[in-house]
Amino acid sequence: MEGDPDGPGEVHPGLRRGRLCRDCEKISQPPAPFHVIPRGLFGPSLLAMILFEKFGQHQPLNRQCERFAREGVEISLSTAADMVGTAVGVLKPLHDLLEAHVLAAERLHGDDTTVPVLAKGKTVTSRIWTYVRDDRPFGGPAPPGAVYYYSRDRRGEHPVKHLSGYAGILQADAFDGYNALYKPERSPAPILDALCWVHARRPFFVLADIEANARRKAQGKTQPVISPLALEAVSRIDALFEIERAINGRSGEERKAVRQELSAPLVADLETWMREQRAKLARGNDVAKAMDYMLKRWVAFTRFLDDGRICLSNNAAERALRGIALGRRSGMFCGSDRGGDRAALMYGLITSAKMNNIDPQAWLADVLSRIADLPQNRLHELLPWSWKAAAVQKKAA
Repeated sequence: MEGDPDGPGEVHPGLRRGRLCRDCEKISQPPAPFHVIPRGLFGPSLLAMILFEKFGQHQPLNRQCERFAREGVEISLSTAADMVGTAVGVLKPLHDLLEAHVLAAERLHGDDTTVPVLAKGKTVTSRIWTYVRDDRPFGGPAPPGAVYYYSRDRRGEHPVKHLSGYAGILQADAFDGYNALYKPERSPAPILDALCWVHARRPFFVLADIEANARRKAQGKTQPVISPLALEAVSRIDALFEIERAINGRSGEERKAVRQELSAPLVADLETWMREQRAKLARGNDVAKAMDYMLKRWVAFTRFLDDGRICLSNNAAERALRGIALGRRSGMFCGSDRGGDRAALMYGLITSAKMNNIDPQAWLADVLSRIADLPQNRLHELLPWSWKAAAVQKKAA
């Protein structure tokens, strides 16, 4: 086949990229490229930029549209919103693969935070939940990832639904909504709870924060009394974190051995000391409340001693929610429950890309340009860690 530039008359504009066969007189033309938005004008690079700016950099669509207009690109707010909705629908199969990977973990970090949602004349407070898989602290080979879910309230039925098929270890705070997950009769199996020592340390630290008291004194504000017991508790807990920093990244068995040798005696001493001091304090005392928070849940707090996979803190989940908190400060809100679901999906993709040390915008642009052409059994090639490995291999070649 070949073109026919010398033939009589003009070639129809729609056929200029085709090829004419002189023998059979048939025209062969390559198929049109995939458009993320059917009959849309905008390509994957612009869509990736809009998605990343909105969900990764906390720039609302109206501010983005204003910036595009100053650069001579007129995009209406409704068009931008439709672009986001369509692109999120295209990315849903990839999110499902990411979700399956995260929920296959032996251990998860879980947490939630508030998100404002537009209502009639006001905003209502809804929730974004996250579950994070990060096996790097105990030398696990599985790549890290995170998934998010949106809900209109904070009822315990939501984590029960999210983790309906999960059986492993959940690192979280002492939120009562998780309690149904820990029941012995739960199917497929009870989840083991491992509580966060950072949460436990926080009230002690507030009562022992000498620097904060000094600042309040300089500002002429009332200074709370610094508690010697709180100072002692912070010092004892900090000794445990010092041990953890030294074994971060080592195998689970190594971590367990070190904890049994060094951390277990410190934990036993801490329990004895707290129970002795607690008996001398009134029920309403702030230090007593901080001690009760730990002593009533001592088994969950000390589970890390017997399992090297468990971390001392739930910081992985708190880091995953930090961007949402920044979005609230930027005036971001979800326009509806459907917008909350879309936001949760995109938060998971962008956070997982960051956890695997790749540029989320570049990754999204490439994914949006290729996802329609890949068969279902190869979709895993677009997951952040697979995409990164392929890019490194290509660069080396």
